[in-house]
Amino acid sequence: MTYETALEKIHSLLTFGSRPGLDRMRELMRRLGDPQDKLRYIHVAGTNGKGSVCAVLSSVLVAAGYKTGLFISPYITDFRERIQINNQPISKESLAKAVEETFPVLEQLRSEGTIITEFEYVNALQFYIHAQEGCDIVVLETGMGGLLDCTNIIKPPLGAVITTIGLDHTAVLGDTIEKIAAQKCGIIKNGSAAFTSRQTGETMAVIEETAARMNVPLRKSSELSVNIEEMSLWGSRFEVEGIECELKLAGEHQIENALTALSALFYFRNKKLLSISEDAIVEGLASAKNPARLELMCEEPPVLLDGAHNPNGIGALKKALDEFLTDVPVTCVMGMLADKDVDSSVALLDGMFERVYTVPVNNPRALSAEALAEKFRAAGMSAAPFKSAEAAFDTAFEMACAENGAVLICGSLYLAGEIRPYILEKFA
Repeated sequence: MTYETALEKIHSLLTFGSRPGLDRMRELMRRLGDPQDKLRYIHVAGTNGKGSVCAVLSSVLVAAGYKTGLFISPYITDFRERIQINNQPISKESLAKAVEETFPVLEQLRSEGTIITEFEYVNALQFYIHAQEGCDIVVLETGMGGLLDCTNIIKPPLGAVITTIGLDHTAVLGDTIEKIAAQKCGIIKNGSAAFTSRQTGETMAVIEETAARMNVPLRKSSELSVNIEEMSLWGSRFEVEGIECELKLAGEHQIENALTALSALFYFRNKKLLSISEDAIVEGLASAKNPARLELMCEEPPVLLDGAHNPNGIGALKKALDEFLTDVPVTCVMGMLADKDVDSSVALLDGMFERVYTVPVNNPRALSAEALAEKFRAAGMSAAPFKSAEAAFDTAFEMACAENGAVLICGSLYLAGEIRPYILEKFA
C-alpha cells in the first residue's frame, strides 16, 4: 500500500463525523491485540495549551534519553505530525504499513454494523505504531473533552495533565465551564497523579474535587517557584526551581504551559518514576517547538502565525501583542470556523489592529470571509474580505513594509496549516 492510498483510506472515515463514546474504540483495539496496554503514558487534556504542553513534555523526555511517542491533533501541514517518535513524524512507509495491516479490521467491524470514525482510527494507529516501535513512553493529547474521548481507553497513566480550560465545543462538552471541566477531568484515574495549569476558581474546584475523589495527588503549576527574566517575540528566559531555562515559544502563556509540563516532570523525577536530569530539562525546553503558536515567521517586518481560535486563545494572543508590539500598526489576516465563539473573539480584538483582512478557511465548517468582515465592521473596525489567504497575506505584508508595521495571521489552526507553507516558501 502506498502512503497516498493509506491517507485516502484514513480520510474516507471523515464522513462518519465525531461520535463520543469508548465502546467502539475498545472493540477495535481488542481486535488489534490491545497494543495500548503495552505502553506508558502522560495524558493531556484541556482547552488551550495542550499542544505546547505536549511539545515541552516530549522534548524533555527525548533529551532525557527516552524513546518518546507523541500523539497530537490537529496537524498543521503534514498529517504525520499527529504521530511522532522522538519529535519526528513517522515515515510514510510506517504509516502505510500500519494502515495495510489494520484497515481490514475496520472493514470487518463495518460489515458487522460498527462504524469507526476517523479520529478513532488515527488514535488506534498511533497506539499500534508506538507499541510496535517499542516506545518507552507516549505523550498523549486528547481530541475533544476527556472522559469520552477515545484516547481514554488507556489504563492509569503516569500522570493526567489538565491545561487551561475555557468554553469551547459547548454543543458536545456542555454549556458551562464546570461541565466542560468535568469532561476534561475524565482522564484523571486512580493509581495515577494529576497536574494542572492555573485555572479560574470554578474550574479549579472541579479539578480538586475530581483528584480527591479519585484519591490521586494533585500538583499545580502555580506551586513552582519561577522568576521571569526576559520575554520577547523570540521566546523567554526564566528561572524555575533554581534552574535557568530558555524557551523559544513566545508569550507569557507559553511560560505557563512550560510550568505545567514541568510540574509533572519534577513530580516524576522526585518519585523516581522517570530519570530526568537538570541538563535534560534545560535542553528539552530550549528545543521545544510548536508551529503556529505565536510563531515568528519573519523578523523584519514581524510576521506572526497563531492558531488562536477561541476566546481563551485570543485573550492570550492579545496579551502577547500588547507586550511585544506596542505602538506598532498591525494588519491582521483572519479566518474562523462558524462553530467557534466568533463574536467574543471579535470583541476581544477591538482596537488591536490597524485593519483586518478576512479570508476563507478550507473547511466545511468555515465562516465566510464576507460574514467575518461584517462582524468586525459592526464592532467598529476596518475590515475587508479577500478571496484567498495568500492574496490577503501579500497585501498585508506590503502594508507592513510600507508603514513599519507587523502582520498577524490567526483565527484557526486550519488556516495556519494552509498559509504556513506559502509563507515559508516566500521567505526561503
